[in-house]
Amino acid sequence: MTVKQKEYDFVIIGSGIGGLVSAVLLALEGKSVIVLEKNHQIGGSLQVFSRDKRIFDTGVHYIGSLDEGENLNKIFKYLGIMDDLSMKRLDDDCFDLIYFPDGSTYSHGQGYEKFKEGLYANFPDEKTGIDAFCDKMVEICDFFPLYNLEDEDSSTKNYVSNPEILSISAWDFVESITSDKRLQSVLLGSGLLYAGDRKTTPMYVVALIMNSYLKGSYRMLNGGSQIAKLLTKKIHQLGGLVLKHQDVESASYSDKNVYCVRTKAGDEFFGKHFISNTHPKKTVEIFGKDRFRAAYRHRLDKLSNTVSSFMLYLSFEKDTFPYMNYNMYAYTKDEVWDTVDYNKEEWPEALFICTPATKGQGEFADSMSVMAYMDYSEVEEWSETFNTVAMAGERGESYEEFKLRKEELVIKRLEKIFPDLRKSIRSVYSSTPLTYKDYIGTEDGALYGILKDHNNIMLSKINARTRVPNLYQTGQNLVFHGILGATIGALVTCFNFIDSKELIEKIKDA
Repeated sequence: MTVKQKEYDFVIIGSGIGGLVSAVLLALEGKSVIVLEKNHQIGGSLQVFSRDKRIFDTGVHYIGSLDEGENLNKIFKYLGIMDDLSMKRLDDDCFDLIYFPDGSTYSHGQGYEKFKEGLYANFPDEKTGIDAFCDKMVEICDFFPLYNLEDEDSSTKNYVSNPEILSISAWDFVESITSDKRLQSVLLGSGLLYAGDRKTTPMYVVALIMNSYLKGSYRMLNGGSQIAKLLTKKIHQLGGLVLKHQDVESASYSDKNVYCVRTKAGDEFFGKHFISNTHPKKTVEIFGKDRFRAAYRHRLDKLSNTVSSFMLYLSFEKDTFPYMNYNMYAYTKDEVWDTVDYNKEEWPEALFICTPATKGQGEFADSMSVMAYMDYSEVEEWSETFNTVAMAGERGESYEEFKLRKEELVIKRLEKIFPDLRKSIRSVYSSTPLTYKDYIGTEDGALYGILKDHNNIMLSKINARTRVPNLYQTGQNLVFHGILGATIGALVTCFNFIDSKELIEKIKDA
């Protein structure tokens, strides 16, 4: 029997971290699994690319919660990949540095004690507000049992029975604990991690993400694709398959259940259950609009995605630019959470800056990666174009000129922080929201999937189960985004097939 004739227990569409983790979890339970990826490279946002013998991450630049005993560390151990990861821990006293237009900087230290110490030093009269911020993060995280590897059904304290936790505005809360404008901006200064916006961002998103980075922040040496490769290797060891160049476009049904999916090349893959690791709108498109309630489709149409980004990648001449074992969040304005809806004439108003780590990392950096918010409207005139390694295409001369203009604007901003930067640059590369749209499959190249809005939090709630009895969803839109968020989303999906209490105990015992 060939791969295409076999009926799998699970057919998973998309090889992002949610799809790969789901596949390993199910394969560990003896289920037959196959993962179908449309691109040349597996991993979704874990994909990397190489230029000038430098490896650049496309989406994942550092990962939290990897210290011994922390939740992602435990999950990766259970999945069988933790011991094989090549990582570099960021600096204890400063893993994130917040930079303001007056040149002043503020450090975020790893662990709550280091985090507080750094802030106390700069804001000695604001200890009460700093403590309140940290206490609130811990309190909110306790309302997410699975985040702490506890069974949700056994917990009396959770966000389901306390939904008001989801509707707390992060900005309003921070304003309530301190009137110091600079401290407000420092506390929320790493907002590019979650596209922080004073009008919409819930405090729970800030808490879950910041808490994870305080619990052990690491860079993946030579790129985050090693995570995807290790998970793929594990799937194959357990008898499963991960296939590339499989662009799934439709599904066939027997009564109400899916029995196979079909690729653009006309290949069919048969399964008992199907898991979509794509955006919910893409899932509806693949599996047929008529299979989903009109009310659900209408709700998806009303949902906003998070902003997209422009990425600048700099390759450095040898031994010319110091390696920074921390990330920098640099702003051109003090109002750090007013940068998502940016002024196009003042772009870029906010930058995430990091120097990727390599094996045997020394004093100097080989490269730099820089992210700036970019609204999809800036590239909409080229929206009909498509270009990936799997399906190469051209966007035209005007698009290349657009990228060159944007590259120069970012470099000029960087020179205000690093005056001699240009002397170190060997080569310049960049990507736009179109790149993310083509590779990740979000219609507008969203950085972090569906926007979570504290004003109407239930609108963005996505369930793992769908109206199609044997179709499920996974990934970053279920709980929250990022490696940890999508991994927890995979657990939520797999609890439909694996006893939650038993699986959590296995993970904790790993």
